[in-house]
Amino acid sequence: MPFPFALPTTSHLTFQSHLTSTTHPSLPSTATSHRTVLRSALKSHKRLPASAQSTNLPTILSALQSYIPYLFALDSALSSRPVAGEDIDVTLIQELAVEWRPTLSSASAVPGRDVPRIKGRGLDYEILSVLHTFSTVSTLLARNALLGLYASTTPEPAQRLSILQSATKHLTTANSIHLYLLQRMHSSTDPQSVPAGAVDVLEPVQAALAALSHAEATLLFVQKDDPYPVLLIQSRNKNDREWMIKAPEIPRVRVGLLARLCLSAAEGAGRAVAGLKSGVPGGVSGELVRYCEDLRKVSRAKACRFLGIEREMEGKMGEGIAWLRGGMVEVGMEPPKDSASVGLGKLRSEWKGWREDKRLEKGKADWGLDAGKAEEGRVLEWLERKWTKMNDTMNVQIVPDSRPLVAAMPSGRDVLTPKTWVPDVLLEEEVARMRALPEVGVGEDGAQSSDEEDAGEKSTAGLAGRDLVGAFPGTRNEYRGGNDSSYY
Repeated sequence: MPFPFALPTTSHLTFQSHLTSTTHPSLPSTATSHRTVLRSALKSHKRLPASAQSTNLPTILSALQSYIPYLFALDSALSSRPVAGEDIDVTLIQELAVEWRPTLSSASAVPGRDVPRIKGRGLDYEILSVLHTFSTVSTLLARNALLGLYASTTPEPAQRLSILQSATKHLTTANSIHLYLLQRMHSSTDPQSVPAGAVDVLEPVQAALAALSHAEATLLFVQKDDPYPVLLIQSRNKNDREWMIKAPEIPRVRVGLLARLCLSAAEGAGRAVAGLKSGVPGGVSGELVRYCEDLRKVSRAKACRFLGIEREMEGKMGEGIAWLRGGMVEVGMEPPKDSASVGLGKLRSEWKGWREDKRLEKGKADWGLDAGKAEEGRVLEWLERKWTKMNDTMNVQIVPDSRPLVAAMPSGRDVLTPKTWVPDVLLEEEVARMRALPEVGVGEDGAQSSDEEDAGEKSTAGLAGRDLVGAFPGTRNEYRGGNDSSYY
């Protein structure tokens, strides 16, 4: 958790072939240069091994933040809106056409095969694709930050709080970008600017991703006050013995609130599932749909656990155990009925937890794909076993059926206020710099159209001024026209 999204790649685009400006002639070429850097960073990221991709995310984020202001400057100029107080005259020479590779399509789940790029027309398609990439990078940065919770050295409370706040900030940024994209789609005058195959930037998918990121951020807010996952992380750390002597504590006044926040996250994950299944052309990745479903189950299981803790604090341990067993059902675990089932259930949960621990240790890209089901199952099983032993020896309270309790759970409550993202704009001095003509030496295309052409041009340039082997210096032109690298 969060979901391990893949980053897209894109085709080459030369703005000065499609747009021209009489007032700021350098704007199209400068935007092309920044886009070329972003495109190169995305292609390089795709070739990196999974273990090295997380360290490359800041590079892509920097390229995005450099390119987006120029992209929106072009958009404002085409819409006759001022940029940094200046009116920019931009004329459309021919309609833009650019290709982006979708990463959420159901076809992307086929091993060893890339989904073909989808060609879209107009600047809107470019803006939607770039901002979706920005939100994806923000989600991956949150995911990378959360790895610090599972380090070999258990982080101190202040460090843990800093990690969770950083991850929450990245997720709220992703959520705000999705909300901006939805707002832009609603106000767009050209609904046909997004092709049907571009699954990533379709309106139902963006609405689902907005609900998903909000649910994930809400659960991280809950995790700041939840000591039980920390207890289990410490128990698995051979160098940490604090968990053996210090019992977890939750302020009683916050337990009910945490349960309602978890139910709010479950509602958000449910909306995400509904959006992804709402007849999206081409279909959405089954992994993402399953993740959203698992996140909903985990959120409801957490709510059951907090409601059970609340009952245990009130002295109703039997009802608290029933809530825990209801949470176990939510995450697909079978509540124990006798000593034999306890042993088998414990063995199954330990096996699932061991596999997830190995994924974390090896830095595999698919860790957390279960949305935390294994971890929450461990907490529920540990608490249920502990409380059952206490109830059997001291309290001896009847454990009611958990199904009526789960069916009567309260409604959720939001704690994070969604905010729409506001794009960065160019500074006045940057806009003023665009009044000059493009720098000498920058070609009309700004960059080569592919990596192969880049490599070919570099190879030709390297041979252009080199004398032939065995020839007298300065006599290259006397051998077969001069530009031929062959003797014959």
